[in-house]
Amino acid sequence: MGLRGYPHLISYPLPMFTLATASPTSTDAGSVPLDLASAIASLKQSLNAVILAHYYQEPEIQDIADYIGDSLGLSRQAASTSADVIVFAGVHFMAETAKILNPTKQVLIPDLEAGCSLADSCPPDAFAAFKAKHPNHLVISYINCTAEIKALSDIICTSSNAVDIVRQIPVDQPIIFAPDQNLGRYVMAQTGREMVLWKGSCIVHETFSERKLIELKVQHPTAEIIAHPECEAPILQHASFIGSTTALLNYTQQSASDSFIVATESGILHQMQKQNPHKTYIPAPPTGPCACNECPYMRLNTLEKIYLAMQRRSPELTLPEETRLAALAPIQRMLDMSR
Repeated sequence: MGLRGYPHLISYPLPMFTLATASPTSTDAGSVPLDLASAIASLKQSLNAVILAHYYQEPEIQDIADYIGDSLGLSRQAASTSADVIVFAGVHFMAETAKILNPTKQVLIPDLEAGCSLADSCPPDAFAAFKAKHPNHLVISYINCTAEIKALSDIICTSSNAVDIVRQIPVDQPIIFAPDQNLGRYVMAQTGREMVLWKGSCIVHETFSERKLIELKVQHPTAEIIAHPECEAPILQHASFIGSTTALLNYTQQSASDSFIVATESGILHQMQKQNPHKTYIPAPPTGPCACNECPYMRLNTLEKIYLAMQRRSPELTLPEETRLAALAPIQRMLDMSR
């Protein structure tokens, strides 16, 4: 039996992770056309819209997107788009980033409830107090944070460029790294730099079971374990390759291996299979009896909600201009340092 949406992949007979899905874009009977892909394409043309989607979206959303990527790629695409309307199929902080980079464009998000557990783990007031306790520290924040946290930061990074950005900082400059402690520990190990870590984490990347991972490796001895650096250290120590979502995708295409155990959100397996269908991709198993390797927030977005958001031009993501400008500077520094 395959993972939902991926008929050739190994899955686990687990119930779905549930989350309240009340949404201002819930559909009314008969209000959504049957051929959603064609209707969305028509709206895209009339609005001069672009659809940006993260790799963790459902396969059918990835398949109608104009651009699919990880946080760094999506940031670059948002910064360069000529579209008048940006439809962001991802989570709230990603749409915020698009708005920060495009103040005159309309940014639509299919479901305003599509948040992020990692971003939620770093409240702005608490982080401001934390920052005040460490004067003279440079604040590098992972892009998976709110606009308010970005506004309190000096440089933004992604999992693609975090190691490189930290290596560009003078060795005598103390650093605060927020909000993901697992990514922070990985960057420390790669760079040899001590950093003060905010103790935040992602519910998906902390759910993987080391014991089940080892059991799976025993069952599939030729499969390579690959992992996202947001995973906890016990998972990373078993990985033959660690990288961002895009780096994991690229690695599976370039590696001579024909099977992989993938420790990140399972949405990426759709692109892996599309690009190299003759290989086998096995989602790393979660600890508990749930499909917790699927982000419940990412999965709030649907084709129906994308259509309705475009049809109604709502929900729209807006930001106070003061916050937007304060958050823009560290994002621009990231983009400049990543060229």
